[in-house]
Amino acid sequence: MSAQRTPLDGHRWHWHHGPIDIVAEAHGEAAAVAAAHEAAWQRFAGLLDELVGELPLLRQPVGPAHGLHGLHGLHHLQGPVARRMWQACAPFRAGFITPMAAVAGAVAQELIACYQRPGIERAWINNGGDIALHLAPGASARIGVFADLANYDVRDALAPGRDLPVDGAFELHADMPVRGVATSGWRGRSFSLGIADSVTVLAATAAQADAAATVIGNAVDVVDAAITRRPASECKDQSDLGDIPVTVDVPPLAPAQVRRALDAGAARALALQGEGRIWSAVLVCQGQWQVVNPLCSSAKGVHRLSSQAARHAVGSVFA
Repeated sequence: MSAQRTPLDGHRWHWHHGPIDIVAEAHGEAAAVAAAHEAAWQRFAGLLDELVGELPLLRQPVGPAHGLHGLHGLHHLQGPVARRMWQACAPFRAGFITPMAAVAGAVAQELIACYQRPGIERAWINNGGDIALHLAPGASARIGVFADLANYDVRDALAPGRDLPVDGAFELHADMPVRGVATSGWRGRSFSLGIADSVTVLAATAAQADAAATVIGNAVDVVDAAITRRPASECKDQSDLGDIPVTVDVPPLAPAQVRRALDAGAARALALQGEGRIWSAVLVCQGQWQVVNPLCSSAKGVHRLSSQAARHAVGSVFA
């Protein structure tokens, strides 16, 4: 089936092609918005075929012992989105990661470039919850947080005039070094090695946020025999994770277990923040929240929040 598009209202479009499900929204001068939407649609229409053509390489791990190591590995990839996926994942090559960890963010980032033109005040590409943004000077955007990815349904984002039932929200301003937001967790579209219900990461680009959310989500983990894991290959044919065990069920755990898992993830997030790879992060597991604040904020470090407190605090943490 070829790519499909449906107008949602004067500002938004829904684009769908195979596994790619996108809501594109833009505000500004009407002619500029229309031209940007059309340019983004034309780029979107061929993206899936472009990625499928390089899928065997994109499923290979990035690392010194594998075929996509170093600059030599990057040179094997031809398309700009495939290369961006590799570049976003390369900093994590010491562990196991494939470029597919950044695919949703990299696609969103490719499309948002069509909106970086005069007359566009602000725009975003929401690729199944992974978001790339364009903010002109002085513009801002408010982003919602789903504490549990099982509650996210793209159909809610498609409903005109309907507010999504988010668990928290934060505001991004043009002067902040954030143009990408991505979320990972064991209940999401992709597999996770950890037990986080959600890990939301803010970073300079959508591809970088996507890769980092995967890595931090994997780190939110604890040893507990009650957690069910299965080889990725048994859960999905031709998974890029091969036979690595992925999380398929997490029963209610003791609060102390959940806290230890979140502490491990927060430590990973703080390390990435110290390396300049992320701006901030929100980690959620079974009603417990941990927020890794921006280094520039007055409340540096990690904050633990109850689920109720997080509904009111996330916005002020990030604004």
